[in-house]
Amino acid sequence: MAFEGLSERLENSFKKLRAKGKLTESDVKEAMREVRLALLEADVNYKVSKEFTAKVTQRAIGADVMESLTPGQMVIKIVNEELTELMGGNESRLAIANHPPTIVMMCGLQGSGKTTHCAKLALKLKKEGHRPLLAACDVYRPAAIKQLQVVGSQVDVAVFEMGTENPVHIAEEAVKYAKDHGNDYVFLDTAGRLHIDEQLMAELTNIRSSVHPHEILLVVDAMTGQDAVNVAKSFNETLGIDGVILTKLDGDTRGGAALSVRAVTGKPIKFIGTGEKLENLETFHPSRMASRILGMGDVLSFIERAEQSLDEKKAAELEKKLAKNKFDLNDLLDQFDQIERMGSIKDTIKMIPGIGSKIKDEDIDDGAFVRFRSIIYSMTKQERANPDIINPSRKRRIAAGCGMQVEDVNRLLAQFRQMQKMIKQFGGGKGGPKMSKKMRRMMQANPAMAEKMMGKMGGSNNPFGF
Repeated sequence: MAFEGLSERLENSFKKLRAKGKLTESDVKEAMREVRLALLEADVNYKVSKEFTAKVTQRAIGADVMESLTPGQMVIKIVNEELTELMGGNESRLAIANHPPTIVMMCGLQGSGKTTHCAKLALKLKKEGHRPLLAACDVYRPAAIKQLQVVGSQVDVAVFEMGTENPVHIAEEAVKYAKDHGNDYVFLDTAGRLHIDEQLMAELTNIRSSVHPHEILLVVDAMTGQDAVNVAKSFNETLGIDGVILTKLDGDTRGGAALSVRAVTGKPIKFIGTGEKLENLETFHPSRMASRILGMGDVLSFIERAEQSLDEKKAAELEKKLAKNKFDLNDLLDQFDQIERMGSIKDTIKMIPGIGSKIKDEDIDDGAFVRFRSIIYSMTKQERANPDIINPSRKRRIAAGCGMQVEDVNRLLAQFRQMQKMIKQFGGGKGGPKMSKKMRRMMQANPAMAEKMMGKMGGSNNPFGF
C-alpha cells in the first residue's frame, strides 16, 4: 500500500518524541528534519516538504505544546492536522448540474486509467441511484471504444459511440442522447497521449468549449511519483481541471503525489483507485488518509467498505442465527466471500486501529482464505453444520481430501471456535441483530470510540491471525 515507507519513517521519528517527558525546541527541530527527509524519500515535492515542516515546527514550539503533559502526542496531533490540510482539508464531491445531465470530462495521459475509471465512477453513481452514460471520445487508440464497451457492460451502463467521428461532435451528440434518454451523468472518455502535446490540448480545449463540462477530472497514475504532479500542473494550466483521480494507490507507490497535488495545483484529489476491480474506487478523505499515513487506521473507510460488500439477504439470515447463538462453517464460508469483496486483505487490515500500524505485509497471509476454503470444502454437509462431530478419524480424512495436514484442520477449528466466542460477545446472544446495528451506528457517530473497540477486537485474540 502507498505510504508504507513514509508511515514507518514517521513512526520511528515520533518514537523519540514520545520517549521524552518534556520537549525542547531542538527536539522538535530534530524530529522535523527527519520528517522532512521521510517526505522527500516518499517523493513529495521539495517545496511542499519544506513548507509543511516549517508550519509544523512553528506550531510545535508554541507554549501549549511545550507545557503539555504529553508533548510528543501533541506534536503528532499537529502533524495529523497539517497533513489533512495539505491534502485539502475536506473531501471534495462531484459537481451536480442544476439541469441534468452533469457532464464530466475525463482526461489524462495514455495508460493512466481513464477508461477504467470512467466505468468505476459510473458504477459508484449507479449504486447511488443515478443513470450514467459513458461516451467514447477516444478515436485514436486501437480498441479504445471496444474497451469502454466492455467495462460499460461489466457495470451495466450504456455506452455512446460514433466510431471514428470527430471527438468534439461525438461529445455533443452524447450530451443530446443523454438528455433524450434520461441519463443524469455523462462521462466523456477522451483521448490521451504518451506525453503532453499541443494537438492533445487543442482537442481537449475544443471539447470543453463545445459542451461546457461541469467537471473536468484528470486521471493520474500515482506510480509515476512527481511526474504525476507535473502532469497535473500542466493540464491545470492549459485546460483548467476541477479535480484529480489518483490511480494505483494500492501499489508500491511512495505516495508523494497524493501529498503534493493539492499544494502544487490548488486542485483537490476527489477519488483514489485502490485496486483493479471496478468496485475499487474510493472518495478521497484527507483526514482519513492522514490517519492512515500516521498509522492510526481508518475505521470509517473500513465500515464503508464493509457495508458496500454486505449481502443484505445473507446478513439478515446470519443475524437470525446469531440471535440463537448458531454460527457454523457454512456461515464462515459466506463471511470469507464478503471479506474478500472488501478488497485486498492487507489494505483492509491496515485500516483497523490498533493493529494496522503494527502488522507488516509479510505478517499477512493472503492465501489463508484459500486454504481455509479447501479444508471446509473437504468436509461433509453434516460436518460443516455441526463441527463438534469432527473426531480424529474425520480430521485425517478431511486433511487427505484437501492435501493438507491434520494440524491445519485443527488450526481452522480452533480459530473457528474463537471466532464463535467473539461473535457471541459482540453480535450474538440476546438481541443479536439489534446489537450489530447499534454497534454500526455507534462507530459512525463516534470514530474515537470505534477505534478503541476495533483495536481491542484486533489484538492478540484476532481469530484468524491476520
